[in-house]
Amino acid sequence: MPFPFTLPTTSSFAFSSSFTCESHPSLALNASTHRGVLKALLKEYKRLPVASQPLKLSSILSDLNRYLPYLLAVDAGLGNKLVSGEEVSVVLTSTPAIEWRPTLSDHAVPGKETARVKIQSLEYELFFVLSTVGYTHTLLARTLLHPLYVTSGDPLSTQARTAAISNATKHLLDAASVYDYLARRAEGLTTQPPCPDIASSTARAMSLLALAEATLLVVLKDDPYPAVIAQDRNRNDREWMYKAPEIPKVRAHLFGRLCLAAAEHAGEASSLCQAQGRGISKLNEGLLRYLDDFKRTSRAKACRFFGIDSELSGQTGNAIGWLRCGLEELGVKSKEAGKKGLSLSRMKKDWTEKREDKKVERGSNWGADAGKLEEIRVIEMLDAKWTKVNDTMLSHVIPPPGTLIPTLPSGRDMHTVKPYQPPELGRELLEAMRAPPDRSDDFGDEQWSSDDDDDRTAVATPVGAFPDTPPIDRGSSSASRSYY
Repeated sequence: MPFPFTLPTTSSFAFSSSFTCESHPSLALNASTHRGVLKALLKEYKRLPVASQPLKLSSILSDLNRYLPYLLAVDAGLGNKLVSGEEVSVVLTSTPAIEWRPTLSDHAVPGKETARVKIQSLEYELFFVLSTVGYTHTLLARTLLHPLYVTSGDPLSTQARTAAISNATKHLLDAASVYDYLARRAEGLTTQPPCPDIASSTARAMSLLALAEATLLVVLKDDPYPAVIAQDRNRNDREWMYKAPEIPKVRAHLFGRLCLAAAEHAGEASSLCQAQGRGISKLNEGLLRYLDDFKRTSRAKACRFFGIDSELSGQTGNAIGWLRCGLEELGVKSKEAGKKGLSLSRMKKDWTEKREDKKVERGSNWGADAGKLEEIRVIEMLDAKWTKVNDTMLSHVIPPPGTLIPTLPSGRDMHTVKPYQPPELGRELLEAMRAPPDRSDDFGDEQWSSDDDDDRTAVATPVGAFPDTPPIDRGSSSASRSYY
């Protein structure tokens, strides 16, 4: 399940304050207009309740793709490059001053929102915008996959499940393509980025992570066991009354190699992120923990599929051994799977499962464990089932995990990251911008006065007062008068 990114916010900026375009005088106005719309939408998204935020993601992606052509045109004009076959000439008149609030950097003060970073380069403005495009694609993939894990409603049909996974895969591959483009573009810079969010290594890591998540979705499309686990916890499901869950045979060995490829990508991404260092150049612990959990979960899935492959071949002992390998990868003791009665570890595990189920139902920060809890449920179900059969009928020897792990094959990739094609302004739009602007892109102090309104906490009603009580004016003398 994709990582729950947080979208960044930005300050206001008028392009005419730092750039002039002799060939297309209206370019600065159009760029400022589209950027202003994007800025307002990002702040609106941030203030929405968590359950309402997914409804805005499509609009944000559309506005990002509408703003990018103008930003790229200004950037190309600084180097007198062609845009849609036309030469655009942009002159830098003063150093731009833009602020963005990073969301992947570590918090300097725990519990407090990360401070904005100031950038004085149009290239870093482009990096933040492209990163936001990647975040939005990943969040759209999460939105599509969320119904697969909700257990309070009716289960999805096979067709709806397949369609959701296919569309989510497309979004993740688009995100990987954007990050790959960003990483390649950042390699040519000689200056140090203002924060790790837009560093070349971070972009490369996010591209690898998106590719790994898309690879696991290939497995999820034909993996019946997570759906069986979710169906078993769904109170609205009545299918168990008349039909047992159908578990078709899967291409277990192929799926195992796909999972190993996803684990390799996640491991490489984790190494790139951890190499950022400490202090202001460090990424937040939530992302680093997610990458580690994703790698472990992918390897555990691979062990499970090799166990399924062994069980289909009649080697139940080896199958159980592979399941124990999977539990070891996840940091779970295999003996806990068969222990009955009350224990502190089991109570903690049950509490963790209930908390994660509530997160899924609320749609808030679910899946931050990279599917680790879900995989534990699947492996423990198969372990209990196969162990019972082996103890009562077969009595096959169960090899220790240390003898099976070294026999893991190499991973196999299913997807390739396609080159990202940045949107470009059409010739008609460029021709229209040859006319002088009909107004300034500095819309007055009123529009830009709310730059820091998300940093302030406004108290509209005094604490303990009845509704509609006017706020206390600290500057007036009447505020200090006695009530009587």
